[in-house]
Amino acid sequence: MAKLTMVEALNLALKQEMGKDDTIIVLGEDVGMDGGVFRVTDGLIDIYGSERVIDTPLAEAGIVGFSVGMAINGLKPVAEMQFSGFSYLAMHQIEAHVARYRWRTRGGSPLSLVLRMPYGAGIRALEHHSESREAYYAHTPGLKVVIPSSPRNARALMVSAIRDPDPVIFYEPKAIYRAFREEVPEQEEVKEIGKAEIVREGKDLTMISYGAMLRPTMEAAEELKTSDGVEAEVIDLLTISPMDHETFTQSVNKTGRVVVINEAPRSFGPAAEVVSRIIEKSFWHLEAPVRRVTGFDTIVPLFAYEKAYLPGVKRILQAARETLAA
Repeated sequence: MAKLTMVEALNLALKQEMGKDDTIIVLGEDVGMDGGVFRVTDGLIDIYGSERVIDTPLAEAGIVGFSVGMAINGLKPVAEMQFSGFSYLAMHQIEAHVARYRWRTRGGSPLSLVLRMPYGAGIRALEHHSESREAYYAHTPGLKVVIPSSPRNARALMVSAIRDPDPVIFYEPKAIYRAFREEVPEQEEVKEIGKAEIVREGKDLTMISYGAMLRPTMEAAEELKTSDGVEAEVIDLLTISPMDHETFTQSVNKTGRVVVINEAPRSFGPAAEVVSRIIEKSFWHLEAPVRRVTGFDTIVPLFAYEKAYLPGVKRILQAARETLAA
């Protein structure tokens, strides 16, 4: 199998799906001739032409509005918001139309479209280029929110998102776009949306994360084993809406101790929702208070302090050891 970066794996998913289904349309700012700002759509216009790979004006509300019209009329748009921080300009279209169309038609007309959004800090970008605001979309009824953590699951989840009859917000952690390579098969793979995965088995502690934060979580789990003899179970959520609480509550019932890690700000974030579900489902199994390791309730700082904002191995280890000692 070829070893691909996440950018290459996403490109493979788009290329193969477009080859199988001529109703799939890719659109967004610079996605055609330039192949996208991160080159996720590189080369697609050469294969499928400018009628299926469309360079749009710099107008996010227009991009989403065009996508709604396409989807209503039987096409399957895959629209790129160049950075997730630019998607707020399209919030009215997303909340008032994309999320509500199945409900508005009483189930008569699903709206099959994908909104790709590169998100997150760690690449020394400017303001509006680094935030992690997935909670906005996960809180909106009618939207599915998918966040891959590796090239292979990014490819499989993108295929599933394109084929899904409902709208999917596909949050892409740009800090790991090219951070590592992984074997990705040429043959088709799909992964169920709304299903978490146990990526490391353990009995002493449950660690729950997703997206770019999965890598430091896995590093912390390995350090706990090496230094402390602790076997941590690591769960990759992959989808935060719908959230697969069955997988992580089963793990919590086994270990009794939990640390939840996300890049988003602490207050009202996905980690808080995970903790709430653990309290609802597994309270009597807990041996210690649940701890969160998150971003801070501030705007993501620039350059010099960006790494201090992000949850890293040191902060995750501290929370894990405090949980184990409680």
